[in-house]
Amino acid sequence: MSRLARPARPRLAPLALALAALLGGPVAAQSLPALVISQVYGGGGNSGATLNKDYVELFNRGSSAVSLNGWSLQYASSTGTGSFASNSPLALPALTLQPGQYLLLGLAGGAQGGALPAPDREGTIAAAAANGKFVLVAPDANGAATGLACNGGSAASSPCDAVQLARIADAVGYGNANYFEGGAAAPALSATLAAFRALGGCTDSNHNGKDFSTALPAPRNSASPRNPCGVTPPPLDEPIVPSCTALNLKVGQAGSAAQTARDPDGVVNAVRVVGSLPAGLSLGTLTPATGAGGSASVTLSASASLAAGSHPVALSWSNDTGQSAGCTATVTVEAPAAALTPIPSIQGTGARSPLAGQTVSTEGVVTKVLNNGFFLQDPVGDGNPLSSDGLFVFTGSAPTVAAGDRVRVSGSVIEFDVSGSGANPAAEARPLTEIGGSPTVVKLGTAALPAPVVLDLETQGGDELERFEGMLVTVRGPLTVSQNFFLGRFGQLTVAAGERLETPTNRHRPGPEAQALAESNARRSLLLDDSSSLQNPQPIPYLGQDATVRAGDTTPQLTGVIDFGLYTASTTGLSGYRLQPTVTPVFSRANPRSSQPPAVGGSHRVASFNLLNYFTTFTDGRTADGASGQGCSLGGSVSAGNCRGADNLAEFKRQQAKLVSAITALDADVLGLIELQNKGMTAVQNLVDALNTERGGPVYAAVADPVSGTGSDAIKTALIYQPARLSPVGASLSDPAAVHNRPPVAQTFQTAAGSRFTVVVNHFKSKGCDGASGADLDLGDGQGCFNATRVAQARALLGFIGRLQAARPGVPATPELLVLGDLNAYAQEDPIATLRAAGLVDEIGRDKAFGYSFVFDGAAGRLDHALSTPALAARVVKADEWAINADEPSVLDYNTEFKPDDRYSPTPFRASDHDPVLVGLNLAPALQAASPRGGVNGTAGDDVIVAGEGANSVQGGPGADVFVIRSLREAGDTVLDFTPGVDRIELAELIAAHGLGGRDLIASGHVLLQDSPRGLGLLFDTDGAAGPARASLLLLLPGLSRSQIQPRRDLGL
Repeated sequence: MSRLARPARPRLAPLALALAALLGGPVAAQSLPALVISQVYGGGGNSGATLNKDYVELFNRGSSAVSLNGWSLQYASSTGTGSFASNSPLALPALTLQPGQYLLLGLAGGAQGGALPAPDREGTIAAAAANGKFVLVAPDANGAATGLACNGGSAASSPCDAVQLARIADAVGYGNANYFEGGAAAPALSATLAAFRALGGCTDSNHNGKDFSTALPAPRNSASPRNPCGVTPPPLDEPIVPSCTALNLKVGQAGSAAQTARDPDGVVNAVRVVGSLPAGLSLGTLTPATGAGGSASVTLSASASLAAGSHPVALSWSNDTGQSAGCTATVTVEAPAAALTPIPSIQGTGARSPLAGQTVSTEGVVTKVLNNGFFLQDPVGDGNPLSSDGLFVFTGSAPTVAAGDRVRVSGSVIEFDVSGSGANPAAEARPLTEIGGSPTVVKLGTAALPAPVVLDLETQGGDELERFEGMLVTVRGPLTVSQNFFLGRFGQLTVAAGERLETPTNRHRPGPEAQALAESNARRSLLLDDSSSLQNPQPIPYLGQDATVRAGDTTPQLTGVIDFGLYTASTTGLSGYRLQPTVTPVFSRANPRSSQPPAVGGSHRVASFNLLNYFTTFTDGRTADGASGQGCSLGGSVSAGNCRGADNLAEFKRQQAKLVSAITALDADVLGLIELQNKGMTAVQNLVDALNTERGGPVYAAVADPVSGTGSDAIKTALIYQPARLSPVGASLSDPAAVHNRPPVAQTFQTAAGSRFTVVVNHFKSKGCDGASGADLDLGDGQGCFNATRVAQARALLGFIGRLQAARPGVPATPELLVLGDLNAYAQEDPIATLRAAGLVDEIGRDKAFGYSFVFDGAAGRLDHALSTPALAARVVKADEWAINADEPSVLDYNTEFKPDDRYSPTPFRASDHDPVLVGLNLAPALQAASPRGGVNGTAGDDVIVAGEGANSVQGGPGADVFVIRSLREAGDTVLDFTPGVDRIELAELIAAHGLGGRDLIASGHVLLQDSPRGLGLLFDTDGAAGPARASLLLLLPGLSRSQIQPRRDLGL
């Protein structure tokens, strides 16, 4: 029979309906035994959980025994896109389940809650507490317990086809699941609620919403009493029903309370204390029941000498047939109320409490519960804006309070160093004020939550948040996601008030402006946590469309409690103020994914891509071709410990699939690769083979390693290209300078029309401080460690460029050269400034005010660059990054560890941690006047026009044209049809010839724009506004004015 239905859809699957239409009648599903899921619990081990493991209970509601060979239990998230097969399907034990017999399947769990009864089989399925879907699956055609490559769901995810549906004997969707039986899912569950099929499992109307209700978990296993369906049970021997009454007294007060028990079909005639009674408590003489159904009673008395505290008394009752039952009466003696200390007085007005180390009692309203404590707030406060009205109460385990409880807490005031290491000055300077030391918590009732205080991070962020520590707040937006690296591991996002954070030295040269931006970044940013100190959350919080939340996405506001803690689990890492949300944040996709790389134009495309350690030898010592016991080379030593990247073949296949997807979409004619295993041509050829398999032919080829070598590091750079589009000229070269441990690798290429250019791919020294000394230490200017080495590498690269531009055996002089790669320096740092000062043109910088390829500590910037020599600059149409990696959560990458909620897909997104850079080149022959004072007319396409010497009249035509001035001898031209925003004037060679690279030439007065009756004049002053030389007219642009020109866009300045 067909059991499964989606919301508002008929029960038969679409494929079955189609077959029915073709065959002229309904299609009968496979006849399956009457096995059902009778109980579901997904909150095991969570905070406040009743039991420490998730479980599913199965039940044979039929009249025949059923062999479980080949059967399986399978799970999928409530609305996700993953299949049942991807969530560790659990094969059932090889036994036969009798009619009315239960079977208990123990699943994943945690530290909280009591133990399950002995499961009949255990597995690793980690169900969500509130929402999810389970299916009970019959064997496949071969009798095996194989997973279903579907998840029910809608057509937008992975619906099950008719063959898959025929194997599903039963399904239970609960909460907001998108797949369930009948017209509604079973109710949402929790850490204390399980779903129960009615009549002990016997009810099955094929409607989850009608068949299931919730109650406290009560799992049954195969040893539990059987419950045959349709069989009239024998008369029950009703149990004893005890009733224990609590007694509440004050110190010095005596009192008593009656305890009773009854048995509907027996006589309660005995009672005893389990254990011993504390001094001051006594149990009187039992008055037995006078007959069946009567009540027996006994008095529990407390004397005035009973000590303060809580005294549980366990009673065991018995009857005339040997039955027994128990209950517990708790006698509470309340000590004299301690003097209350208001929360603001405990917090004080500084970073540390004036009462640290003292024992206090205070009262307030619980505003937020975590897995190891709760936040408490004074609903009135003291009116002092410098003191917080809230604090944290550390219980160490799941607290028994809930938001809105009014409680009294007594304990020690502790200034908690969240690092716990004593080696983290930032964390030590801002300890978290809390009440700990095994605090006592007394519930006094309930109360409305205090109104959140509205904050603006621009003015109240950073250290100013100390005065709101522990308080309920609303952070005013818009807020922009700036980092999501730790989302999957720790459930954390970094958000920033206003725009996303930019690395200071990406925008400013090191100095006061960069420092001011760093301070602004710190003030504007806040960590959004997931209300738990547990790692590897399941499900991953805050994900939206496409199972991601991207840096650049926004939310209008956040509401929660201000906390202070580590940003990860590293005790020496970053720490700061965090927000534990009380209202679920809603993010908008303000920074959407792009499935295709940016359009950069031109006749040819050149790209670079940091592959994040593409190794064909894995950390487990195996290789992609099946060898074992292998290692990787680093500084002359070979061991598996030197290997990076994939840990094993499974991870490698996932990594390769993502990279192939990304590189195929880039479709670059030349691609510079960074972070390949330095093992000859093995890794690069492996990648080329995979690309060609994807493309269906020999589209790519690898440039051979240079004879001068690729260095001694474990990783290297390399080049691949499309032979159908370009041909290598001469052999590849690398720079043997000792400053490079990963030498730049260069290759000259030629088009079919004869245009040549050289590509140099680089990987400069990283910013990590391991081994840094002297000038390479972190100088605190934002450039990190080894800046001096990177500057030296930049200077060595300039020398290498000079040698590459000169003629050499088999290669004519080629001044056109493109520098690519991960230079491990942001756009305004010293190494990039060194290259620009030498005349290289920052191609991304001339197109974008804020370019980025990498996110670190929440701030974005460009580590990956494209710089052209002046001779090539006019040929560059556009350079841009493809934002597929830096904006994506790292949990989406190829790794398999720490991912109970694995959202991997073989798409380009998070193929690496760096975004690839793509450059469009127009390599068509340039146009030039045949004689001085001649004219030049462009084509209908995109032209590069060099007017040459003399005052020439130039008309570019309808394309996007580049007008080149190489020297002052070519000054005085008139461009008749310059279109701002479409055409460009290229001055790179003129600027380099006068040694003015890397400067703001508009601000310095070297380049001037002057309006005149004849049009807009573009002038060049060799010594700028400060010198005596007069400016020369380079170009006249009739019909235009200064206001129409944007120097970055139209002049590349």
